[in-house]
Amino acid sequence: MSPRLSLINPESLGVPRGFSHGVLAPAGARLLFVAGQVGWDGGQRIVPGGFAAQFERALANIRTVIEGAGGRVDDVCRLTIYVTDRSLYENDLAGVGAAYRRIMGRHFPAMALVEVAALLEPGALVEIEATAALSPEIPGTTQTGAAE
Repeated sequence: MSPRLSLINPESLGVPRGFSHGVLAPAGARLLFVAGQVGWDGGQRIVPGGFAAQFERALANIRTVIEGAGGRVDDVCRLTIYVTDRSLYENDLAGVGAAYRRIMGRHFPAMALVEVAALLEPGALVEIEATAALSPEIPGTTQTGAAE
């Protein structure tokens, strides 16, 4: 079972829209740092369909890594989104929002959006990195960490 994350949204900062101002992980959680993921498939080919399609695939790749560690998307504490052109993000907010909900549901961790000159992968329009706080127990192991 995932740890319970506490969302920290002080009234003095206003109501956040689509993110949380802070996320507090419980003591004993295992932290998973997910490397920047671009919108490519298992063959490392950028998916067609533009910004929203790449955004969705990058999030799906993050979900795959988190699930591979025994977690769920609601374990995500933080997302950092790097875009090569902020206007692509802004001009497709409806598509980005729909893609986000398909992958992340209604879970809104702390987030930052950063516009960069370029990404390492040619053709990539977006790259997303994540931090997740997973349950202290590793699936398939005992409390001491030895394999069952």
